[in-house]
Amino acid sequence: MSRVLVLNCGSSSVKYRLYDGDDVRAKGIVERVGEPGGGPADHESAVRHILGGLDLTGLTAVGHRVVHGGKRFGEPVRIDDAVLAAIRDLVPLAPLHNPPNLAGIEVARQALPDVPQVAVFDTAFHRTLPESAATYAVERDVAERYGIRRYGFHGTSHAYVSRRTAELLGRPYAELNTITLHLGNGASACAVAGGRSVATSMGMSPLEGLVMGTRSGDIDPTVIFHLRREGGLSVDEIDDLLNHRSGLLGLAGANDMREVLSRRNAGDPAAALAFDVYCRRITGYVGAYYALLGRVDAVTFTAGVGEHAAPVRAAALAGLERLGIAVDPERNAGEGDRVISPDGTEVAVCVIGTDEEREIARAARQVVARGA
Repeated sequence: MSRVLVLNCGSSSVKYRLYDGDDVRAKGIVERVGEPGGGPADHESAVRHILGGLDLTGLTAVGHRVVHGGKRFGEPVRIDDAVLAAIRDLVPLAPLHNPPNLAGIEVARQALPDVPQVAVFDTAFHRTLPESAATYAVERDVAERYGIRRYGFHGTSHAYVSRRTAELLGRPYAELNTITLHLGNGASACAVAGGRSVATSMGMSPLEGLVMGTRSGDIDPTVIFHLRREGGLSVDEIDDLLNHRSGLLGLAGANDMREVLSRRNAGDPAAALAFDVYCRRITGYVGAYYALLGRVDAVTFTAGVGEHAAPVRAAALAGLERLGIAVDPERNAGEGDRVISPDGTEVAVCVIGTDEEREIARAARQVVARGA
């Protein structure tokens, strides 16, 4: 049984899992990395602590989540010095995420020099986007010079969930058209046609698209110019506003959907509006992706909000019955991986728990097996 360690270094955390084949032998998370209050000083310290506490005998690979692979990396790759340098060159496109990813890679390479290290990119699943989906309508020379295009994110989750949807429905993955909705603190939608990403809501960065915990999602670009010219805000202040003080937090004062729902149920009008804005945006993307796909076999919810917030699932798909999309209230109130649409509906509505670490382990094994 192949043993694979997965390291998922986030901006302030490190998640890890150790697999023996499909079995999880160890797992955990180190949080508050680099923050005051007792957490590890940095990602290097966190990863060293994790490695020191695991039995890594017989390890065949270490799989690393890397958020941004740019145009260069369209699939998982074995890490060498050139790959490491290329990931470092992409830091300007993901300044909050690629540096921690790099830190984890560098520590693991030093500690386990004889074990293959594999980078699995969040952007890679979206390499199949048609150029018409990846291209922004800005001057071509400027776009090429600064790498301005749609890259998409949450690809590891969308890949896992769309494949798991086919398994749940007993349908061939290559024949299934699915709209996957990854709804966590970050949120994105993806249209998957026969296992290929053909549209996704996040763009050059994870800011575009759906309303999120603290991110605005889609806005008129003029808002940025207006805040600069009329409000006198600096570029960094606008960046902070749209990424860290908008979304549910900006509308309702809470970035956790559980708190928003609690306040909404208590009659808080700000929370009610935040909920409506959040769900309306999802509805719009589902409708748009239905039109792009032409035929939809399943709509699947995943991640923290997608898996656990039944009111969001119901509201986001309300009114889509003419498209063959409906939610059964009793099934929607359940738990676990399941179909929540009524029997006989044209489109299956599913809830599936995402498992990015398992997808990373699968990809790492494939890279090592083919000697890439």
